[in-house]
Amino acid sequence: MKRFRENPILKPIVDNAWEARAVFNAAALHIGGQIHILYRAVGNDGVSRLGYASSSDGYHIEERLSSPVFEPTNNAEKGGCEDPRLTVLDKQCIMAYTALHDLVSSTHQIALTSIATDDLLNKRWNWGGKLTPFKGVRNKDAVILPRKVGGHYVMFHRIDPDICIAYSKDLQNWFDIKAIIGPRLKKWDCWKVGAAGPPIEISEGLLFIYHGVNFEKIYRLGAILLDKDDPERVLYRSENPILEPVADYERFGRVPNVVFSCGSILIDDKLLIYYGGADTVVCVATYDISELIL
Repeated sequence: MKRFRENPILKPIVDNAWEARAVFNAAALHIGGQIHILYRAVGNDGVSRLGYASSSDGYHIEERLSSPVFEPTNNAEKGGCEDPRLTVLDKQCIMAYTALHDLVSSTHQIALTSIATDDLLNKRWNWGGKLTPFKGVRNKDAVILPRKVGGHYVMFHRIDPDICIAYSKDLQNWFDIKAIIGPRLKKWDCWKVGAAGPPIEISEGLLFIYHGVNFEKIYRLGAILLDKDDPERVLYRSENPILEPVADYERFGRVPNVVFSCGSILIDDKLLIYYGGADTVVCVATYDISELIL
């Protein structure tokens, strides 16, 4: 992958208490001629909230709001709202995120909410109700597939150490939960794996970027190709990582040796992957699809 030469594209702002410590793990959408970025921000209180920034070219930030656009509102997430992933379906933008119960126990679970795409484009943060589809289950890294399969929503999520799949008619009640992708012995993803952003549909299938962790707790990114009509079927999985911590902003920070993505976009056969470096900053790297899918 080619790292943007001006990485990181977002850094903490010490004068904004809510994002003074770290900004990282960003979701991204390309709609309305703009790339919309929702990023996780850690403030002086240690709580995670979500901030907003946008870009017309995907690299240079042209707007960044000074206040959070999404923050904890109930006991299930009083420790923070973490790692957003965004999917557009039926003129709604569905956001999956991790709800952290508190900063001491690190008890977490998946949460879902949504916002009308028109509201997002106009920065009216009218989020809908919050759903906890697996209430009380320690679970994270959830993404919603940007298309229905057999009339059902499809979710990828992580019950340690595997990437699992589940189906739903209403985003609340989920069934046919099963593990489909697991760690691989003696490889870079030997400890645990998890979804990055939602899969992207290309002619060959569903391009699914994921993160893998080894026993030294180094986070890297890999690529998987899924069948369009049967997303449980893995057509291809990269033997080697496509991105790993090499740059100083990926190796040194709040959590060293981490590249962690929550969203990618495809523009003119270039895949732009937005990722957190060392749980401290937001970066972007690109990959030519022709090189990734041989």
